[in-house]
Amino acid sequence: MKEAVLITDGEQRAALALVRSLGRAGYRPYVCSTRTRSLAGASRYARGQEAVADPLRDPACFVAGVRESVERWNTRVILPVSEASLLAILAARESLPGVCIPFPAAESFRRISDKALLLATAREVGIRVPDQRVVASRAEARELAGEVLDFPVVLKPSRSVAESNGRRIKLEVGYAADRAQLAERLEALPEAAYPVLLQQRIVGPGVGIFLLLWEGETLGIFSHRRLREKPPSGGVSVYRESIPADPGLVERSRALLERFDWQGVAMIEYKLDAATGTPYLMEVNGRFWGSLQLAVDAGVDFPVLLVEAGLGRAPRPVTTYRTGVRSRRWWGDVDHLLARLRRSPAQLALPPEAPGRWRAVRDFARLWRPGDRNEIFRIQDPFPLLRESIDWFARR
Repeated sequence: MKEAVLITDGEQRAALALVRSLGRAGYRPYVCSTRTRSLAGASRYARGQEAVADPLRDPACFVAGVRESVERWNTRVILPVSEASLLAILAARESLPGVCIPFPAAESFRRISDKALLLATAREVGIRVPDQRVVASRAEARELAGEVLDFPVVLKPSRSVAESNGRRIKLEVGYAADRAQLAERLEALPEAAYPVLLQQRIVGPGVGIFLLLWEGETLGIFSHRRLREKPPSGGVSVYRESIPADPGLVERSRALLERFDWQGVAMIEYKLDAATGTPYLMEVNGRFWGSLQLAVDAGVDFPVLLVEAGLGRAPRPVTTYRTGVRSRRWWGDVDHLLARLRRSPAQLALPPEAPGRWRAVRDFARLWRPGDRNEIFRIQDPFPLLRESIDWFARR
């Protein structure tokens, strides 16, 4: 039997993919979450689960809970899933001696999480980025009235997680269709959200490049395209497909990560301009991503590769995989459809060329085609779908 692995944020889909992957590979996955019953903890492969503090609300208490779980289960590896968990655990790395945390140094993660720095660095390695204007503070935001701006614009806080009044808060991307909406949304942001990037909106399909770098070697390569998202204007993918990885985009993505002394997994997200096909960098997530199960289904088992690398076992690189494999998150796709039916394109901030409502119904009604997989439901591991269904109806 292989080592025990502690996986945080059991309520997230990436945590479920980690539990399933590592459990099948012979590791002993344990789960911690802010909930007593979590999505990943419902898997047959989870050896145990435990509730811990919310890393956003109380990072110190969260780390203390993780430390207790490590001692109780004799954990050899910790895999933080959310950005808040990763920030808390990387900052406390020295208080977890003898435990493998296969992620980069805290400073590397902090730097790559700074979107303004990331986009400036991307330009240096030949990656196209949207035109943008950096708004440093709320006071500066109030001075935008006289500036010429092309609408719609994307409002993107420089960091996804920020400190405010002694606690961490999660910040979301927004849109503004005109100057009045821009002023309203900038004013509503907390001061901790600044600086804020006002970006040109790139309309086109989303493409992800997924890499695992370890000690200068590329151990894993994968790519997918987004077919549907929640919210429909852009957000979390709910239906996506594995595609061949563009060699040039892979090389530039790797060069970008190397500028940050990166080690571990990363998702590099692009939008392909619908008019020109040019890829524009949207963001980099230096952690496991929500659609991780698709990469595993297609043949790139990032969880096992990362754990093996972290434990010094020199896994063989995996750079080829099956294309045309699709993954659908059922309840997320239902949310996508409901949003399309209940709200207008303007309310959803959809571009003019977005498919209409009946096209959305038709696409949703195509429940299966060759290559499709259900992300959550697996016949040999059915209980996570039950857990997700209970949670979905509880939110209605």
